[in-house]
Amino acid sequence: MSTVRHHTVLIDGREVFYREAGDPAKPTLVLLHGFPSSSAMFRGLLPALAADFHLIAPDHLGFGRSAMPLVDEFDYTFDNLTDTTLKLLDTLGADRFALYIHDYGAPIGLRIAARRPERITAIVSQSGNAYLAGFTPFWEVLFAHADDRPAHEPAVRELLTADATKWQYTHGVPADRLPLLSPDAWTLDQAYLDRPGNKEIQLQLFADYKNNLDGYPAFQDYFRTHRPPVLLVWGEHDEIFGPDGARAYLKDLPDAELHLLDTGHFALETHTEEIAVLIRGFLAPGDR
Repeated sequence: MSTVRHHTVLIDGREVFYREAGDPAKPTLVLLHGFPSSSAMFRGLLPALAADFHLIAPDHLGFGRSAMPLVDEFDYTFDNLTDTTLKLLDTLGADRFALYIHDYGAPIGLRIAARRPERITAIVSQSGNAYLAGFTPFWEVLFAHADDRPAHEPAVRELLTADATKWQYTHGVPADRLPLLSPDAWTLDQAYLDRPGNKEIQLQLFADYKNNLDGYPAFQDYFRTHRPPVLLVWGEHDEIFGPDGARAYLKDLPDAELHLLDTGHFALETHTEEIAVLIRGFLAPGDR
């Protein structure tokens, strides 16, 4: 069952691609990727965990192998991406599951948790912010763009270039771990970004991201009210979501398990084995 399987289903008439591994009879872990990646970011973690869990890793609309309706065909907001993800999980019969959230996957997954707390067994967050703490200067131009798109669009378009995509993977990674990085990762991400119409999709999501902050009080209330078990696996040198974003969870969830790893934003690229071990210990099969 360690073999990864690849599927496409129709949700509201649009193809949603997802990777699946493991036995559906075992506890389910739903893995939600970030920007500018896809479910391909979990290519190493899925087989590593497949003996113990049932794993579902979708591509968000506009990313990876899922449908990419243009911006005049679909309203790219995090609310709408959440709705699509929930409909996918309903279609697959995933009634109870743990969440693995990274980057963009955090506001999507935490919306699901706040709306459907009875369905969530636990949360694993890898650079998945739920607090204002941890936002670095990286975000200044993005938040300025949200307030005045025409004025700041040239600057944020720079975040969609090949150099910027590679930087997300390499920045903060110690020199001795750089050989662990596969250039295929950022090359694939850039190929998806370079599809006609995709940069406009990303600009729309850049502009909408600031609205996620309005949801943080609801996410934090969910933490305090429902006390989900939380595992935090965070790149200590992440210059996008700094480690203070991980520590902030402890204010509302003092029993959360925190691990700061000696790496950057895409911690799975350098620490797949370590993160797999932490998840197996945290989500002991049958316990959640």
